[in-house]
Amino acid sequence: MLANNGRRYSANKLSEMVARYVKLAGHKRAGACHLFRHATATIMLDNGAELRHVQEMLRHANISTTQIYTHVSRSVLTSTYQRSHPSAPLKSSFYL
Repeated sequence: MLANNGRRYSANKLSEMVARYVKLAGHKRAGACHLFRHATATIMLDNGAELRHVQEMLRHANISTTQIYTHVSRSVLTSTYQRSHPSAPLKSSFYL
């Protein structure tokens, strides 16, 4: 990525810019490019993306590095449980 002067950004410049904008937006948590990278990978996997595709996008050499993004979000876990587990509450009005 190039700066307005046509030169490359320093290694940390983009993260510094993101952190500044996150702070200006009023968020308490510090922001950095890594947070967006992690969030994007997690959202893609939550929505059915193949792990290998996410690995390629992140440019990870080893699939085990990408697997850290496979933690399951609570909403996805709850939805899966309600759809498939025998002990999940039935949606039939007969049991309500």
